[in-house]
Amino acid sequence: MSTRHAFLALLAQGPRHGYRLRVDFEASTGATRPLNIGQVYTTLNRLERDGLVTAGEEDEQGRVVYAITEAGRKELERWFDTPVVPADRPRDELVVKLAMAVTTPGVDVRAVIRRQRAATMRRLQELTMAKREGERTGRHGTAYRLVLDSLIFQTEAEQRWLDHCEALLLAPRPPIPPQTNEEER
Repeated sequence: MSTRHAFLALLAQGPRHGYRLRVDFEASTGATRPLNIGQVYTTLNRLERDGLVTAGEEDEQGRVVYAITEAGRKELERWFDTPVVPADRPRDELVVKLAMAVTTPGVDVRAVIRRQRAATMRRLQELTMAKREGERTGRHGTAYRLVLDSLIFQTEAEQRWLDHCEALLLAPRPPIPPQTNEEER
């Protein structure tokens, strides 16, 4: 996810200082991706360097308030108009891990899958409890609900994929046909 674009979206709602951006970002995303304050200010400095935000004067508490520029609004519009493609997403470490486990001698792939399934199930339970708590208390808004629903769906899909991987490992493998050279044909 693009932190810089998330900051532009928050700044499009009104000027903010760095700490407020951090709090609003985490509230909007259900704190699923916590930010350290150093990352916040590094991102703000880059946005300012690129002409997408301007830094205002310090407030009475010594905090610099940032505002989105017209170029920042155009960049935000471009971001919202551009679909996210799989190449823009980070590699899925679990997929890489299982692919390597299958090809590495001495690794009990089924045990790797079982441990991952247990961890994934715990995560699904945590997310479901967080969703119920939010519904019960009404503390969280639509953005938080969308993030939680997305995480729940991704976690459910991971469970199904792990089931598929295990079934694939247990299935008998058909013999590999011998390769022929083009010259033999």
